[in-house]
Amino acid sequence: MLGVFNISASGLSAQRLRMDIIADNLANAQTTRPASETPFRRRYPIFAPKETTSFAAALRRSSDRLSQGVRVVAIVEDNHTPGELVYDPGHPHADEQGYVRMPNVNTVREMVQMISASRAYEANVTALNATKAMIAKALEIGR
Repeated sequence: MLGVFNISASGLSAQRLRMDIIADNLANAQTTRPASETPFRRRYPIFAPKETTSFAAALRRSSDRLSQGVRVVAIVEDNHTPGELVYDPGHPHADEQGYVRMPNVNTVREMVQMISASRAYEANVTALNATKAMIAKALEIGR
C-alpha cells in the first residue's frame, strides 16, 4: 500500500510543477524583448515513468513499488510555434518596420492546460485519500 502513496506523491509533485510552469507562461504572455533578441518562449514539462520497463519486467519486480511513479525528464521551450507579430511603431521593442514580436503564449491554451493540471492534481489527492480509507478499513477488520 505504501507504493500507492509514492506514486500519488510523484504525481502531485509533477502536476504542481506543471502548474508553476503554466503560471510562468501566463505571467510572461506580454513580455517583449528588443528586436535583436528572441521574445519569451512558452515552456512545458516532459514527463516519463520513473522506470521504463517491459510488462514482464514489471511483473517480476511487482514488489518494488518505490520505482513506480512519474518524473520530469525535461522542461523545454516551444520553438515550433511562432509568436504573433504586432504592428506598434511606438513600442520600445519595435523593429525598423514598427512590428513587435510577441511571445508564443496563447492564454486560452494555457488556461486549458491549467485546468487539466488541476484536475490531475485532484485525481492524485483522491487516490491518496482512497488508499488511506482502505488502510483504515483494513485495520478495523483486524480488531
